Amino acid sequence: MTRKSKKTKSAGRFGPRYGKKIRDRLVNVEIKQRKRQKCPFCEKLGVKRLSKGIWQCSKCNKKFAGGTYYLE
Repeated sequence: MTRKSKKTKSAGRFGPRYGKKIRDRLVNVEIKQRKRQKCPFCEKLGVKRLSKGIWQCSKCNKKFAGGTYYLE
């Protein structure tokens, strides 16, 4: 089984495949997508991604559609 290191972060699961630039871009998208983001309704940090384009705020419990990977 492969292990990821601090340097490769979540892209460590791919090992040496696909090239460094592509794996670095993937890491940046995954970091943004997993971060809690600001709710457009209540303005608090609490929005989590449920699936592609579906977001839910844990504070006001609103579910809405937005960007695929992160809210803009």
